[in-house]
Amino acid sequence: MKLNGIILTGVTLMALTPAHSALTLPNYISDNMIVQQNCTFTFKGHSTPGSKVSIRTGWESKCHDTKADANGSFSITLPTPPAGGPYSITISDGKESKTFENVLSGEVWICSGQSNMEFPVQGWTTVMDYDREVATAHHPDIRLLQVKKTTAFRPQDDITVNGGGWQICSSASMADFSAIAYFYARELSQQLHVPVGVIDATWGGTPAEAWTSAEALQSVPGFEHELADMKSAGFNADAINKVYQSRIDDWMALAGANDSSQDQKYLKAEKGWNTINVPGYWEKSELPDMDGIVWLRKNVDIPADWAAKDLTVNFAAIDDEDVTFFNGAEVGKGSGYNTPRSYTIPGKLVKAGKNMIAIKVSDFGGEGGIAPGTTEIRCGNASMPLDGEWQYLVQSDFSKLPPKPIDPNSSSYPSVLYNAMLHPLADMPVKGVLWYQGCANVGRAGQYEPLFKTLINDWRKLWSPDMPFYFVQLAGYLQPRPVQPDSEWAALRHAQAKALELDNTAMAVAIDLGNPADIHPKDKQDVAHRLALIALNRDYGKDCVYKAPECVSVTSQGKDLILKFDAPVQPTSSAVTGFIIAGKDGKFTTATPTVVDNRTIRLSSGIVDKPVYVRYNWADYPIGNLYGTTGLPVAPFANDR
Repeated sequence: MKLNGIILTGVTLMALTPAHSALTLPNYISDNMIVQQNCTFTFKGHSTPGSKVSIRTGWESKCHDTKADANGSFSITLPTPPAGGPYSITISDGKESKTFENVLSGEVWICSGQSNMEFPVQGWTTVMDYDREVATAHHPDIRLLQVKKTTAFRPQDDITVNGGGWQICSSASMADFSAIAYFYARELSQQLHVPVGVIDATWGGTPAEAWTSAEALQSVPGFEHELADMKSAGFNADAINKVYQSRIDDWMALAGANDSSQDQKYLKAEKGWNTINVPGYWEKSELPDMDGIVWLRKNVDIPADWAAKDLTVNFAAIDDEDVTFFNGAEVGKGSGYNTPRSYTIPGKLVKAGKNMIAIKVSDFGGEGGIAPGTTEIRCGNASMPLDGEWQYLVQSDFSKLPPKPIDPNSSSYPSVLYNAMLHPLADMPVKGVLWYQGCANVGRAGQYEPLFKTLINDWRKLWSPDMPFYFVQLAGYLQPRPVQPDSEWAALRHAQAKALELDNTAMAVAIDLGNPADIHPKDKQDVAHRLALIALNRDYGKDCVYKAPECVSVTSQGKDLILKFDAPVQPTSSAVTGFIIAGKDGKFTTATPTVVDNRTIRLSSGIVDKPVYVRYNWADYPIGNLYGTTGLPVAPFANDR
């Protein structure tokens, strides 16, 4: 491509920059940047008050001028060219100049959400076919911008970036970048033959409300306390934290989490104990979906030659907080779901024969219990495993309490990620958004439906009312179950799908790409491919199918239900799986499907005389096997919702 020159004079963006400061620019303007083609780009910034600000671009012959105001702020809007480049950008305000090299024009997409969008090509683990993917990752026309994880109580004027700004895609630069974003950019670049830029603005474990403005959240029930606290504190961090401390103290007292006067009661309790295997998370075994305080205890037979000696008890980690006792005496306490625990047991507590280890575990969200890994008691170089059968007793079930106050210093607090990681990008034109999030909102499906729609409309206020917004429906996770009508994961997927009621939205179904034992499945290539199919069809006019057939009618015929689809469907085996049906009583059971033709399926059950309701792939990790002829999975659905 022919090298063109661009001169941008006096472009800056630092709201808090002193009036006498040097020329500054937003952090998303850098070497190797990419601008959205065929649109307008508003350059805002700061320079010396009253200075002349001029921009000359290589795709235009004219020079654009303006004057910095009394605060040094200025704004210049330019047209961007068709896909091409590279270009250089030179900026000067009469006293200082800056030059940015190797700038391209093409297609720019924001990729945001929580951990499955953040999931890097390498990092926590590696993606599928990692070695080949890294070895072939030389794409000079793909550009990567990674927003640094930051929070703020007020909308910010600039982002913080990793790596100094935009990076040319290479084996080195893509390794720690969002895998889905990279694979998506690669497919678009290959199909469209234009430069593609992707912006990685992600943070694992974060809920949708953290990515939504405080103003927009006023219309969504459930965030009244946090919004009121921020407003009453004038959005001042110290004042917000003071209010939070008062709230969390009250809640912890209500939960009994810090009530040591109750400890001896549970240490001496003889009734109500059940058995559980340790190590292991209780939410995957005896206490599914349980957040609360649970006591764990085990009798240990101490050898005579260990008596009266200091011992050490080790656990890989305890999720989230623990107080550990030996023969009724506290020997240690800790916090952090991924923090190993190691406590010294004083010799004066150790006797030969039967001894009791007891642990008070407080779990405030996600998995709870003793993490898989080392679980032992040691005496010098000798060790005794503590794996196996323990007893447990529930002290407090947090689901029966008011919601736990959210720590304002966390990435889960309402609006803090919108303010710091999204709002500052508003002046950078983008083609659209890719979103993969929802795990952190599982259990709140009723709230998620209006919240997610609010988020989409909120983001569109930053760019354009009809900006494409494409999202990934949650993949299968946790124990496979053929009948699970109360699945919180299925309910959240349904709430996600309701966003399709908004214009210019589309959903990539990933239900079949999950892993029952891993919330972060490694196949990110297929997720990115399904997102790319959506954009290629809807935004770039490519003749490709981007969604599977949908069930368009459900008709009761005596003991049967007749399902009609809008396109041919085909199971991956001779038997169709994944359907449950119920009568008017809402008691679901496994259905027996019969394929009538490639668009019609008949469902029946010997248990349900007059079925009226049907659900498909409605479980945490469902087992449905219906696909369209192009290999895309039929999305979960329910006619009673």
